[in-house]
Amino acid sequence: MMILGKKQNIWLAFLFMVLVSNYTLYNTGLGSSILPIETNGVVLGSLIDLVVIVPVLWMLYKGKFSLKQAIFLAAFGCIAARFIIPLEHLQPFVAVTWAGFAIEAILILLEIFLVATLVRYLPRILDDVRASSLPDLFSFSQAVEKQIPKHPVIQMICSDLLVLYYGFASWKRQERPGLTLHKNSSYIAFQLMIIHGIAIETIGIHWWLHEKSMILSIVLLIFNIYSVIFFIADMQAIRLNPVYVTDDTIYVSLGLMKRTEIHFDKIEEIIDDKEQLERKLSKDTIDFVARDFGEAYPQVILKMKEPVEVTFMLGIKKRYNQVAIKVDQSQEFKQMLQLRMSKQLA
Repeated sequence: MMILGKKQNIWLAFLFMVLVSNYTLYNTGLGSSILPIETNGVVLGSLIDLVVIVPVLWMLYKGKFSLKQAIFLAAFGCIAARFIIPLEHLQPFVAVTWAGFAIEAILILLEIFLVATLVRYLPRILDDVRASSLPDLFSFSQAVEKQIPKHPVIQMICSDLLVLYYGFASWKRQERPGLTLHKNSSYIAFQLMIIHGIAIETIGIHWWLHEKSMILSIVLLIFNIYSVIFFIADMQAIRLNPVYVTDDTIYVSLGLMKRTEIHFDKIEEIIDDKEQLERKLSKDTIDFVARDFGEAYPQVILKMKEPVEVTFMLGIKKRYNQVAIKVDQSQEFKQMLQLRMSKQLA
């Protein structure tokens, strides 16, 4: 894993070198001194760098390759060329940059179409959520995937909808019964401290920054307001979504930050040895442990027969081989796990 990470950093270093060298060539005195009188060949080379080389290096760095991503990055390279290469040098190839703008416009229109599709099917999605017995964090995402094809933009919008719902529309909801993760921790106190810090920073920095750059101060203000709403929504989400257990699956979420579904027949081993629990968790272990002022350790680690998928904020998904969990009702949780697993083995 360390070797793989170093290789990925090399691709990022190469990408940075390509961008810096092209910017230096056209926008510094050193670059101007080495540019030939006839620059068409040099500009063509820069366009190849920005439209072909940079996208390839970025995909090598991320380790993900797709035609859509390649087209998007190539279009972005065309647009970047418009800002990096002065127009007097770029003039013979200006159509290439306009092609980049056209591709980006088409992609944006497709994203708008997806958003319109989400709005169109939203009543059906809400009906599915109301009809489901699962916690809203799980039923909502399942309803969206049922009604609308998976897409990163849709996932991001759905994450924002959850933030708005828990931030503004969930205050009359009653806590559902179940195993909780936060009551015996300082999780809520941490969230309140963060909100308090953001409020102080907004009051102090916003007025100072407003004198320097009004636009930047407004952007920062909007970001801080959204952050406060998010942390309030996260507190509501962890309060209203305790651990939910069915005959074959356990649904675990830690606020809006992360959630997963664990099938009992996929659990290979329950680790509850104190020495192992207090060790540093491995990279292939995801933890559902609420933050505390002191050191917080999981009560069990579930070793899986196959990797379990965990969904993070903005719909980002990763897979892990082990799941570390700490609940407020420790003995009840362990008894439930043993009972459900014994039924699966029977």
